[in-house]
Amino acid sequence: MKMKENLINIFQLFGLAWWIEIVTQHPRCTYYFGPFLSAKEATAAKAGYLEDLQNEGAQGISFNIKRCKPENLTIADDLGERIDRNPQSNLSGQIS
Repeated sequence: MKMKENLINIFQLFGLAWWIEIVTQHPRCTYYFGPFLSAKEATAAKAGYLEDLQNEGAQGISFNIKRCKPENLTIADDLGERIDRNPQSNLSGQIS
């Protein structure tokens, strides 16, 4: 497990790690979940994050799975805030 964490850290350092980017229209927020070693791992994990946001009442949810290095893991557009929280070719989709 430690070897996988080290590999993820290396991927993240070079911007090669995969992240789930979830955008909600109400509230207007962007969330990043990751990092993951592969798009397949991110895809497998996204359902739980989407379900949590739906259970919290978020609406107009869309997502992307992409390689990136997010500076902030939560961006609350309604409040103009960037909130840093601890983390845990694009595939994309949208749910209502």
